[in-house]
Amino acid sequence: MTENWWTGVAMLHTLFSREHNAICDAIKKEHPEFGDQRLFEVAWLTNAALIAKIHTVEWTPTVLRHPALQVGMRANWWGLAGETVGRTLGRFSDRDVVSGIVGSPPSHHGVPFSLTEEFVSVYRMHPLIPDDWSFFDLESGRLVEKASFTDIQGAATRAFMDKYSMADLYYSFGLANAGRVCLHNYPNALRRLHRIDGQLTDLATLDITRDRERGVPRYNDLREALGMPRAKTFAELTPNRKWAAEIDRLYKGDVDLVDTMVGMYAEEPPLGFGFSDTAFRIFILMASRRLQSDRFFTSHFTPEVYTKTGFDWVRKTTMKEILLRHHPELATALEHVELPFAPWPVSSDEGGGGLVPDRLKAGVKALNLLKTVARAPLDDTREPPLFAPQPKFP
Repeated sequence: MTENWWTGVAMLHTLFSREHNAICDAIKKEHPEFGDQRLFEVAWLTNAALIAKIHTVEWTPTVLRHPALQVGMRANWWGLAGETVGRTLGRFSDRDVVSGIVGSPPSHHGVPFSLTEEFVSVYRMHPLIPDDWSFFDLESGRLVEKASFTDIQGAATRAFMDKYSMADLYYSFGLANAGRVCLHNYPNALRRLHRIDGQLTDLATLDITRDRERGVPRYNDLREALGMPRAKTFAELTPNRKWAAEIDRLYKGDVDLVDTMVGMYAEEPPLGFGFSDTAFRIFILMASRRLQSDRFFTSHFTPEVYTKTGFDWVRKTTMKEILLRHHPELATALEHVELPFAPWPVSSDEGGGGLVPDRLKAGVKALNLLKTVARAPLDDTREPPLFAPQPKFP
């Protein structure tokens, strides 16, 4: 068992392993002549493309909730012509902006496929992980258990998951809320991580150390390299005066020494964004590059390579459909859910906009009283959750 294993990752591994098997069954019907190895490889390819699509058009728009990004990320996959046109007519333009990156000619932009160290840096989003978790029974809506992150990760993962059905776990995760990506919100469980070999690790410190050792520019240097203005003062770095004073003391008055992760966590994100504008600049470049520079998402994204069944599977399947295919008992809980990565509604009476049967409403009051949506850091202040009430856009 690897040390970065935890219940959330285990759930996704299990779900997409089952999806892989479902893809195999479907392709086998179309191509009974395929041997086991060919079947496995085509299904693996299909599953990987499906995950990439879900990340592009479902996960990312959940975290980046600005209307422009809702359009932009879907255009990355489908083009501005949209999903309906793409599914009906296929690609009718060589321009990515019209018909999307997927299925277009590959472009390496002068460099073989790679993900940059800066991309690794901006994707350090450990504050999304809460310290405190609540687990519910899907059938009754009853709160069964409150657990810490330590209870559901590492060597404890398998024993914890064995206590619940997968549907219970998905329902509990669906009701949970991610933490906000900001200062003073790094999960305490990862700041005092007891590793399997007995060592005590502060992962927050390790994240910063890795950036320094790998030559990632400091925050201001990275912004300048991206064509963004440097922060000349700590007050320009963050509108939070308390944070500005803390960073000032820590870096002894030199704003140019601020580490990239610290600066990005201190930034006020743009309206609707789940992380900083600086992180977004790297994210959006690499989100496109990982598609443009992979032949299996570009020149080889064809029915001839994926088979017609696999090709259609990628184009038509959503995360919600996958959950319902393998856990149909979630149908009621997901009835009013469009993007499963955002918290699922619990009751129209609670302002969630969704409806659940009376048997599930039993857990609503307990959920509102006991569910932790943002962890308390060591100074006992609290930061708002990532999925706070939706912002109003002009």
